[in-house]
Parts: sequence; structure tokens; C-alpha cells
Amino acid sequence: MQPMKKVVLFPNQERDVGLVLTEKVRSLLAGLGVECPVCSGLGCLEGLLRGADMVVTFGGDGTILRAARCAAPAGVPLLGINMGNKGFMAELEAGDTELVRRAVEGNYAIECRMMLDAEVVRGGARTVSDFALNDVVVGGIARVIAITALGDGREITSFSGDGIVVATPTGSTAYSMAAGGPIVEPDAENIIVTPICPHVLRAKSYVLTSSRVVTVVIGKLGGKPAYFSADGGESVPLCGGDRIGIRRSALVTRLVRVTDRSFYEKVSEKLGEKR
Repeated sequence: MQPMKKVVLFPNQERDVGLVLTEKVRSLLAGLGVECPVCSGLGCLEGLLRGADMVVTFGGDGTILRAARCAAPAGVPLLGINMGNKGFMAELEAGDTELVRRAVEGNYAIECRMMLDAEVVRGGARTVSDFALNDVVVGGIARVIAITALGDGREITSFSGDGIVVATPTGSTAYSMAAGGPIVEPDAENIIVTPICPHVLRAKSYVLTSSRVVTVVIGKLGGKPAYFSADGGESVPLCGGDRIGIRRSALVTRLVRVTDRSFYEKVSEKLGEKR
């Protein structure tokens, strides 16, 4: 890989209070002759991506998800420094900042993560479209709702419950896992469909091929509120009869790797299973 000339630093200011770690990395990169603007808002980030070789995030997986909304369409890779609780997507921990030098000097690999496109269709018309690196969530708000999930038009599962998570392998260690879904290798190519607190025993999690088109159909709500969200973003209100179409996106998120830690080591460490 070629050495990098421009690296954008994207801190979560609630995690990196006073931008202490961000400034440490900025000084390191400046000493290497790298242009390294600092920005914490998506509007600012989008404007700085032109000509950028990499974005370094400071925070948890949520910070990486936010940065991916701009970086994935621009094709700019992300290097995450974990300052959150779990940080499954982050490559480095707060004490590893010296390793950013490896990436800047060209000693890194790129791992591509599949993403999802989603749209809400109401009365035959598309009302909302979005994309996600982790997951698309359809749920009730403190109420049980009726849901049917289809794969290429054929029923996968039908149940009443708190909602459903449609996740990528990257998102399998997030809400999907908390809802009882499987852990899937992040560079796999699958779509994971996981019911949230279903009121029937037969409603299980399914791992589908990435070519499947998943459709979530909302039953009659009877005045009960329901919502749609992508990667934990803005909650969009849903109506009974709405159909949420979810498929593999043409977009991918590129993550920078500078260590040889395996996914299995990371899972054991993050889930407290390390002996």
C-alpha cells in the first residue's frame, strides 16, 4: 500500500473528552508530514473526505457507524480506535495509538464489510430509503406488534413481538445478538433475520444468503406506534400495512487492519470469555 498523505480524524467528543487522544494522534501524524484535519460532525466530515486516504474514529462502534454513512459512499476506509464499551468494529484500543503509524506508512490491509439498503413502501409508494452497516430494526414502542418476514416473497416467519432485526454479519454482534441471534464472521456475506422477544416459540433467527430480498410486513397496529431505523439512527414512524424491503447494498464499508488479532479473539475479549 502507498503511504498516506491525508487522514481525517473523527472524534466522539463525549468519549474523547477534551480531544486528548485525538490531539495525540494528530501530533503523531503531523510529525509524519500527514495532513490531518479534525472534525466531529457528518456535514464537516463529508466535506473533508475529498482526497482523504483514511478516516480515524475515536469512540465506540456507534462512532464508526456514523462515519461510515459518509465514508462508505466516498470509498474512504475507516480505522477505529475504541473508547467505548465493546467496540467490535474498532481495530485499536486507546493505548494502541502508535499503531496508526503502520497504516499511514502503508502497512495495512483492507477488510470490506457488506451493507444493507432499506426502503419503506406505503400504498405502493416509497416513503423512506436508507442504508446500514449494522442493522435495520423494525419495532413497536412499548407495545407488541404483528410482523411477517418474507424472503424473496416467501414467508420466513410470522409472529407478534417487540420487533425484528435484519442484520449484516458486522451487525450480528450488536442488537441481533442481544435478541438471541447468532454471531457470524463479519467478512461473511449473509443477512441475519432475528425476531425481538417473539410471543411464539417457533419464531427463530435465520441466516440467509446475501442475495435474498427480505420484506418485513407490518400488521394492523390499532393505534399502536411502530418505527423503522437504520444503524440506530432516526426512528421513522410506521403504519399498519407498511412493507420494509431490505437487500444487500452495492455500498461496502472498508475497515483498515493493522494488527493480526482474529475475530474470535476479539469476541472472547469483548464478551468477557477470555481466560
